[in-house]
Amino acid sequence: MTILSSGPTTSLVPAAPVAPVEPAGETVSFTVDGIETEVPKGTLVIRAAEQLGIQIPRFCDHPLLAPAGACRQCLVEVWAPGRDGKLAKMPKPQASCTLEATPGMQVKTQHTSPEADKAQHGVMELLLINHPLDCPVCDKGGECPLQNQAMSNGRASTRFVDVKRTFPKPIAISTQILLDRERCILCQRCTRFSEEIAGDVFIDLQKRGANQQIGTFDTSVLGFVGDAPLGASAEDTSGRPFASYFSGNTVQICPVGALTSAAYRFRSRPFDLVSTPGVAEHDAQGSAIRIDHRRGVVLRRLAGEDPTVNQEWITDKDRFAFTWQSAPDRITTPLVRNAAGELEPASWVEALDVAAAGLQAAQQPDDPRDTAVGVAVLPGGRLTLEDAYAYGKFARVALGTNDVDGRARPHSAEEEAFLGHHVAGRTLDVTFADLDRAPAVLLVGLEAEEEAGIAFLRLRDAVVHRKVRVLSVAALASRGLERLSGTLLPAAPGTEAEVLDGIGTDPSLAATAELLGSAGALVLVGERLAGVPGGFSAAVRLAQRTGARLAWVPRRVGERSAVEAGLLPSLLPGGRPVADSAARVDLAAAWGIDHVPSETGRSTSEILAAAHAGLLGGLVVGGLELADLPDPALAREALDRVPFLVSLEVRQSEVTDRADVVLPVAPPTEKSGTFVTWEGRPRPFPQALSSHAMADHRVLDRLADALGVELGLQTLEAVHAELDQLGGWDGARVGAPDVPASEPPVVAPGSAVLATWHLLLDGGRLQSGEQFLAGTAKRPVARISAGTAAAVGVQDGAGLSVSTDAGTLTLPAVVTEMPDHVVWLPTNAAGAGVRDALHVDAGAVVRLAPGPRTVEARS
Repeated sequence: MTILSSGPTTSLVPAAPVAPVEPAGETVSFTVDGIETEVPKGTLVIRAAEQLGIQIPRFCDHPLLAPAGACRQCLVEVWAPGRDGKLAKMPKPQASCTLEATPGMQVKTQHTSPEADKAQHGVMELLLINHPLDCPVCDKGGECPLQNQAMSNGRASTRFVDVKRTFPKPIAISTQILLDRERCILCQRCTRFSEEIAGDVFIDLQKRGANQQIGTFDTSVLGFVGDAPLGASAEDTSGRPFASYFSGNTVQICPVGALTSAAYRFRSRPFDLVSTPGVAEHDAQGSAIRIDHRRGVVLRRLAGEDPTVNQEWITDKDRFAFTWQSAPDRITTPLVRNAAGELEPASWVEALDVAAAGLQAAQQPDDPRDTAVGVAVLPGGRLTLEDAYAYGKFARVALGTNDVDGRARPHSAEEEAFLGHHVAGRTLDVTFADLDRAPAVLLVGLEAEEEAGIAFLRLRDAVVHRKVRVLSVAALASRGLERLSGTLLPAAPGTEAEVLDGIGTDPSLAATAELLGSAGALVLVGERLAGVPGGFSAAVRLAQRTGARLAWVPRRVGERSAVEAGLLPSLLPGGRPVADSAARVDLAAAWGIDHVPSETGRSTSEILAAAHAGLLGGLVVGGLELADLPDPALAREALDRVPFLVSLEVRQSEVTDRADVVLPVAPPTEKSGTFVTWEGRPRPFPQALSSHAMADHRVLDRLADALGVELGLQTLEAVHAELDQLGGWDGARVGAPDVPASEPPVVAPGSAVLATWHLLLDGGRLQSGEQFLAGTAKRPVARISAGTAAAVGVQDGAGLSVSTDAGTLTLPAVVTEMPDHVVWLPTNAAGAGVRDALHVDAGAVVRLAPGPRTVEARS
């Protein structure tokens, strides 16, 4: 099995096995505009017309939303057999988006029926009665279905002479989404998406008749006096913002300019933009996007259409968090530290020569008594497959070391064995489509909504339409799990392995074992399981015991690329174990070198510990975000102490501030490459913007050349050709991990075990500067049980101080149904980084005390 195929426009892995063809279901025959067609029973008339190439205008209809018949623009004339078998005309035109085809039905669209054409003209006239004529300043102008269909299916002139209805505008239903109510045609696409797809019912129809409108339940804005709107609960009337991670999708599917983005509003017109397909760089979902840019500046990103991955949806982070690539602190020229200790601009030749000299000196110090010897590589976790491969080859060929690790997060040797045994080289074993078909899905160390947004939407679709059962081993049931109608298997941090081993042996978990024993059941484990001794081993045993298929769903976009490209201390490209001599010989022959280092390298934590102890001569660091490391404070000290540091970065960072040489690299919009999804699915993307910036693999190739080594990775084609030649490894794989579960820690009175995970929107560097998006982030809170709150003496909403010997975090407490003696904190919320402040991670024992302040929390 190969890990790469030729260019970025071709598939990079073998095709997935073709599923057996299911027997055809019942079909019906009917005619549309005199054309007879046969479609599966239950097919909507509007879909059948699409298949025939017959266009029917519509606004409310969307293929991924349930039929609504709200706008009535798709009216058609319908003749259907009656009880006597004779054709009879329905008294009124019918909405083709809600009408199912039946045997013998005859449908006439506006193309062949004057009645349908007149009806559509009438509906269009009704929609335009109160619609403002502000197309020249509307963000939807130029790509507006209402504009297009007013020309094709509307009257040439208006008969309306009265005053149009107006509302104050815009209304900020969140900091990111603005609403112009007078433009709204009440198609309900936004409310249906929020309810059916995302499960975030924060906006809905308000009032009745001519005053009907879309909005949040905010009485001050909507003018309600006294009672709440019909059907609204007391909670709904609070006027909460549109707090959804998927709210930007409503802007894209809005057929008029009623919903707009605060970041894009009035910045451009669609006909001024150049569009380039792309792949989102924030998570391991590989969402297809469309990058719209003008004069070298990206102005917006939209969801691309890809049924195999993200369908037509993306997270708000993928949609709006892109300005990091062109931030003011962007590094555009190489930097070299001068004798005065300051970084100053330098030419590429000078910078590469200085970097090469420093790395050579680090490998062979002048003083033989010098303990700081050798160079390690920390590439970071957001690389394309091509760049990840270049870092791995650079470490082994140019530096002669296996001290390379792409995991910029908590990790373990057990996880490394799991990745080598179960993940590397096993592409498309479990896919998004399997989430749709699975009878049951167990999440372990994975909060789907926060860490895998598209997988969450696919799971929710499966739950709503196919009754898939979702279970989660976690400390608490998050709002995301509730929207999946999920079942919580409560586990205090560090006891997940015990719970997994109990499935199939513990009578209280018999129902879970039965579900996972069903054909097609899945177990999805997240990267956070690396912090649980025995967690991955227990997951492997569970899969073997129940027959459920096991998949690893990391958080970052480059994690799977790193595994496939060999960015692990014990793993070479294609799943080749470093310890296997045949694998090393195979790789050495492909690379044209004498040998590949045989000694297993050091992990990220071990590399930083060695640098901190003065045992490492140099470091080559990619896009490493120190706040994500297990101990950011130790990492900073390690970088301060390492004798020579080379940084390859897009923007100024804590690493570049400490580097001796800084080499600028291109962000995703300025290079071509391939991201790899958690499935192992390659997602190639073209270069969107013209740029002189070089991708990491090109910079590493030139750095290797300065070291006197030929890497051969100057072009994307060269990297692909080399990966094609290597292919996958068909020899012995790394053995499965077998680590026993650890004993839970002893929790003294006034203490608790820490649970934590990343929120989708937090203090990460790739979303810095996005002020509108930042306003939609969840407010950081500390979650504890009612029993723990009573024991500590903290009331719901009051301040709670969580501390270790390293520091203290004080956040508003939210009493939550969860195990006692456990406290949950967001890992890296803005201004409240757990690892930065406390120097610990999940499973550690922390102290609790009443805090000095009370802060209103939003869950």
